[in-house]
Amino acid sequence: MTGADAASPPAPGPGGRLSELVRLFLRLGFTAFGGPAAHIAMMHDEVVRRRRWLPEKEFVDLVGAANLVPGPNSTELAIHLGHRRAGVRGLLVAGLCFIGPAALMVGVLAWAYLRYGQTPVVIAIIGWSVGSLVRTAVDGWLTAVVAVAALTGYLLGINELVLVAAGGAVAAVVRTWRPRRVRVIAPWWLAGPYFADPGLGQLGKLFLIMLKIGTVLYGSGYVLFAFLHDDFVVHRGWLTAQQLADGVAIGQLTPGPLFTSATFVGYVVAGVPGAVLATIAIFLPAFLFAGFLDRLVRWIRGRAWSSAALDGINAAALALMAGVALHLGRTALIDPLTIGLAAGSVLVLWRTRLNSTWLILVGALVGLGVATLS
Repeated sequence: MTGADAASPPAPGPGGRLSELVRLFLRLGFTAFGGPAAHIAMMHDEVVRRRRWLPEKEFVDLVGAANLVPGPNSTELAIHLGHRRAGVRGLLVAGLCFIGPAALMVGVLAWAYLRYGQTPVVIAIIGWSVGSLVRTAVDGWLTAVVAVAALTGYLLGINELVLVAAGGAVAAVVRTWRPRRVRVIAPWWLAGPYFADPGLGQLGKLFLIMLKIGTVLYGSGYVLFAFLHDDFVVHRGWLTAQQLADGVAIGQLTPGPLFTSATFVGYVVAGVPGAVLATIAIFLPAFLFAGFLDRLVRWIRGRAWSSAALDGINAAALALMAGVALHLGRTALIDPLTIGLAAGSVLVLWRTRLNSTWLILVGALVGLGVATLS
C-alpha cells in the first residue's frame, strides 16, 4: 500500500497535535496564494499525502460537504481538519492560524509575490492534487459524466454553485429516483429579514452585516464582492465603489481566504475596531459550520439519495478545481520559463515528498530573479 492507504504513523499527544496544527496552518496562512482551489490542493498534499491524517475518500467527502454550507470553503476545510486532529482547541487553532496572516499581512509583500511568479507553481500543485483525487471522486460512469459536464460548464462561465448543485442533483436522481412526493424546506438562514435593527450603532451594524454575509454567502469571491457592494456602497454609502474594489483586490493579493477583504472594509468604515469586528463576524459562521461537517457527512452517507448527491458534488467540485487550473494556465503559462516551472513542479511532486510550500517560494524567487535581470 502507498500514499493515504498506508498505515498512519503513531499519533502524538494533545499538546503535540496542537503544535502540529500551529506549524502547518500558520505556514499555509502565510504562503497559500492562488484562491480556494490552491488552498484545498495544498491541504490535500499536507494532510493526506504527507501526514496521512485521513484517507483520500474522507478528504473528498469533507471538500464536498464544505460546498454544502455557506462561507469560505477552504477556510471551513482548514477549521474542520483542526477539529479532526485536536477537537475544539484544534478547530480554533487551525482556523486562527490560517486566517490570521492574511488579515494582518501588508499589501506590498503580497503584490511583489504575486507579480513575480508564483502562479505556474500553483497551477502545478492544483493539477497534481486533481490527479491524485480523481481516482477517488470519479468512481464510475455517472461521476465521470458529472465531472466532464461541470468542467465544461465552468469553462463556459456557468456559476460554480449552480454546477455543484446540479452535479449533486443529477447523481441523486440517476441513482435513487423513484416516483415520490418531495417536500422542500427552505434553510433557516434564507428566511426573513437579516438583522434589521436601526437602533444599533455603526460598529454593531457593521458586525451584524458581516455576520449575515458569512452566514448566507455561497460561491466565489465575485459573489462576496456583490454582497459587499450592495450593503456598503449602495444601501449605506459607507464606502465608494473604488474603495471596495481596492479592498477586494488586496484580499486577492494576500495569501489565505479572500474573505479577509472584510478586514479592509471594516478598517475603512470604523478604523481598527471595525477591522477586528468585521473579521471576526464574517469568519464566525465558518467556525460554527465546520464543527458540524463530520455529522453532516455521516448523515449524508447514511442515506442512499444524499450519498449519491455527495458523490456528484465531489465530482463537480473536483472538476471546478481542474477548471481553475486550466483557466490559470491559459494566462500564466506564456513562455518557456513559466511552462518549465509548472512542468518541473509536477515532476517534483510526482517523484518526491517535498513540501509544496517550498515549490511556491522557489517559483517566486525564480520569477523575481528573471525579472530583475531582464
